[in-house]
Amino acid sequence: MTTSIVSPVTSADRRNAFLSGFLGWTFDAFDFFLLTFIFVPVAQDLHVSRPQIALTITASLAMRPLGALLFGLAADRYGRRLPLMCTIVFYSVIEVLSGLAPNYTIFLVLRLLFGIGMGGEWGVGASLAMESVPAKWRGILSGLLQEGYALGFLLAAVVYYTVFPHWGWRPMFFLGGAPALLTLFIRAKVKESEAWRRSRTDWPAYRRAIFEHRRLFLYLVLLMTMMNFISHGTQDLYPTFLQKEMKFDPHTTATVTIISMIGALCGGIFFGHVSDRVGRRRAMVTAVLLAAALIPLWIFPQRFALLVLGAFLMQFMVQGAWGVIPAHINELSPDTLRGFFPGFAYQLGVLCASSVTYFESLLGEHFSYAQSMSILAITVLLIGAMVILGGPEARGIAFGRGPELK
Repeated sequence: MTTSIVSPVTSADRRNAFLSGFLGWTFDAFDFFLLTFIFVPVAQDLHVSRPQIALTITASLAMRPLGALLFGLAADRYGRRLPLMCTIVFYSVIEVLSGLAPNYTIFLVLRLLFGIGMGGEWGVGASLAMESVPAKWRGILSGLLQEGYALGFLLAAVVYYTVFPHWGWRPMFFLGGAPALLTLFIRAKVKESEAWRRSRTDWPAYRRAIFEHRRLFLYLVLLMTMMNFISHGTQDLYPTFLQKEMKFDPHTTATVTIISMIGALCGGIFFGHVSDRVGRRRAMVTAVLLAAALIPLWIFPQRFALLVLGAFLMQFMVQGAWGVIPAHINELSPDTLRGFFPGFAYQLGVLCASSVTYFESLLGEHFSYAQSMSILAITVLLIGAMVILGGPEARGIAFGRGPELK
């Protein structure tokens, strides 16, 4: 293992490192969720069915492990900054090209490529952010970091509300090129993680570490599979449900979605903070079980006000559980593998859960979106609670030492 002189880390260094991870994940989610609002017009323009457009989301999700593998290995070998900049530029360029796609085949290929960039960003950005913040604030900042995902969804809803009614769906993708400018901030302001400098090692030792922690890795894959079933099963087709079954226009659909994402932002920060006090697993299980109890209010109310309340509370709980994830799985990951381990486990979980949107869409065409989404939600929420409760925990561990699992 190589060592280096550790320079003092200032509050500005911590703030900039965290901000780079947060914004990278926010814009990543923004680019991804733009498509969830425009299934119908994209399908009409490209002369395909709604399930075929839903399949492009599955394609993006399925390619995310490849991005996590490539960029995660690079992050452990060469540091967090350069891979983070590369992945942001990559997904931004692909997003712009998606708005130029002349047919369905090219659009599908571009969404496959987009998944590589999306998969690479989370692991690198989360490891940089969590390694840079004080351990005592790790839970609440984990919640804020993860809810960059909800903020990206919210921004996508705002763009759908303002851009789509006037200019259609293609300009929405053109706006997805803006995140590339974030790399200028990272290059100028962000310092490399000192935890990475202390923990970097040679390739033979790196390979041995992967093999030695294989059981923990398999658990993290299972955990992230259930968490992605929960998240994508309650989010991706919700705008389509509002449009197709509730007959809402674009403005109303966007408004309800924005309110639900405000709930997600609040929930992620709240449960992240709670996890610093009561533990990661206990906070997550509480949020997941409360989400299961909210299903009738979330998907079946007849009054608009109750539907809005249900949307807010459901995402408060779902993303509340998710808000604990960056701290939880980075704390569980070995120091030498932190660029690769949590991100690759996360994205393999995405791959295992990537079919949820497609099958929900198929079931929704034959039954109803309310029925298909509610049945799937109660199933994955209850199983997810058991998986979380049955796993290990390393809350508050100091990075630079091996995890002390509880």
